[in-house]
Amino acid sequence: MCPPIRVLIVDDSITSRMILRSALTRDPRLIVVGSASDPTTARDMILQLKPDVLTLDIEMPRMNGLQFLDKIMRLRPMPVVMVSAYTQHGADITIQALQMGAVECLAKPIAGEGWPELAHLPDLIVRAAAARPVRAIGSSAVAPAPSSPLNMPTDAHQPLIVIGSSTGGIEALTEILQHLPALCPPILITQHIASAFTASLARRLDQQSAPCVRVAVDQMPIESGHIYIAPGGEVHLEVARRGNVRFCALVAAPAECGHRPSADRLFRSAASACGRFAIGIILTGMGDDGARGLLDMRRSGARTIAQDRASSVVYGMPKSAIERGAVEFELPLSRIAPTFLTLARDLTEDNAPCV
Repeated sequence: MCPPIRVLIVDDSITSRMILRSALTRDPRLIVVGSASDPTTARDMILQLKPDVLTLDIEMPRMNGLQFLDKIMRLRPMPVVMVSAYTQHGADITIQALQMGAVECLAKPIAGEGWPELAHLPDLIVRAAAARPVRAIGSSAVAPAPSSPLNMPTDAHQPLIVIGSSTGGIEALTEILQHLPALCPPILITQHIASAFTASLARRLDQQSAPCVRVAVDQMPIESGHIYIAPGGEVHLEVARRGNVRFCALVAAPAECGHRPSADRLFRSAASACGRFAIGIILTGMGDDGARGLLDMRRSGARTIAQDRASSVVYGMPKSAIERGAVEFELPLSRIAPTFLTLARDLTEDNAPCV
């Protein structure tokens, strides 16, 4: 039997610390080894108690959560779950934290509201404990993509990129998207993230990327130069097609592989709507969501890519896809964008219709 996961709670609110401790101590997989009211105290407790996972609030005295996270990722990388206010400001900062290396996030309600997301905290901690955060070394060494457009067609003949990601995926998506040209192939993304943070994720990626990044809306046409993020919560994002026109479809259906939205649903729909004129990419994440759908894509003639073990925060999703025979290319994160852009150019030169 595995020993319990050791958790340190860092939050300036004594009420929040008590609530978090109560939620975690009820789960036999976890043990709370301590709690700290500020980063200075937490720094000493990390050295003394050696926790496996840290929960970290954003707004704290002496040093805010982002500053402390930056020090952790540079000096002693470890799995961090951000606990942030359920507000636009709190969500924006949480996305920034996930881009910096935090692996999971929990929405903290404003005063007087309930905390339904708290029920998911033990599973967030377990997923975080499986992560392998790497030491922050500054900006990526990958050269930016050329600014010249890719001359993409605007109908169903164009290649479509679909991406599935989970734990560690925000950091990976940031790395990929910031090197794309403005007129890139259309991209649909299913990232496992709480609904409270979806709009902030799209907004921040839009600010950092040349293409237009938006939260997907039902019946929204799929266009070149646009990236569509699946909304978190009650629906799946799928590719739909009417004649030669492809569009986003938001489907209310049960969770698959424990997730809604599910990468499997996105990949299966791409296999059906686009066949060989699609490229499927599975990134870092725990579990096996996406593996079956990516296999459907490969069987339909699509090209498929998985993030490699060395660059994945959690290798579960890529590994599951590889073991099923769903993956054509296993690549480090730095090679994924250049590779799918090259594959997209090759597909563009072939003017045969979508299957």
